Amino acid sequence: MWQAYGISDQGCVRENNEDAFYVGENGLFILADGMGGAQAGERASRMAIDSLLESLTRVQDGAEDGLRPAFEEANRKVMAAAAADASLDGMGTTLIAAMARGTDLLVASVGDSRAYLFDSGKLLAITEDQTWVNEVGRRLGMNDESLRTHPMRHMLTMAIGLSNQLRVHLYSLRPRHGTQVLLCSDGLHGVVPEARIAAELGTGGDLETKCRALIEAAKRAGGPDNITIILLRWTEA
Repeated sequence: MWQAYGISDQGCVRENNEDAFYVGENGLFILADGMGGAQAGERASRMAIDSLLESLTRVQDGAEDGLRPAFEEANRKVMAAAAADASLDGMGTTLIAAMARGTDLLVASVGDSRAYLFDSGKLLAITEDQTWVNEVGRRLGMNDESLRTHPMRHMLTMAIGLSNQLRVHLYSLRPRHGTQVLLCSDGLHGVVPEARIAAELGTGGDLETKCRALIEAAKRAGGPDNITIILLRWTEA
């Protein structure tokens, strides 16, 4: 069975929290990092999660191919809301969802919110960022130091609400007993080094204690963005 804990924090700089998350007893876990002027980012992240929940309740078996159309429906709804209200123009959100089905965990993502697998003391990124840095800069052969300071380092190449041509990345995991899966916004992974994340996940604390320690690590590093975390752990009966 999957144990889970989720938490979100405004961080140290932002005036509001545009992240949203959902942790359900139905084995569904969702995280969204909104963007846009005024309250648009908050609207986009909440709308995307609500849409995903509505769509996935209609998927009888939770099949992997049900995640893609659910993401596409969320994309249409956010785009329609922005088109109907000029104050929401340009709003969008990252979106990552993990769906437990038996011993498998199905993961879908758009944007740069990430899923990590932590097993046997090692942290492994499951998802691929849909960003200029990852999809353009690295393919051009730019080194990490240049990419860390590049003016386009924060630019997404894909997000919910920005384009009809949505690219959804899909993954499937079969964890072992004790395996942890971390879903997080870039308020964590863009601020706290992966070695520090791994160190916190490797402690003997419960899920809530680990999540709160990661939030504090991001805030001690300046907390420049909203920080949202969902931490899962698979335990065999």
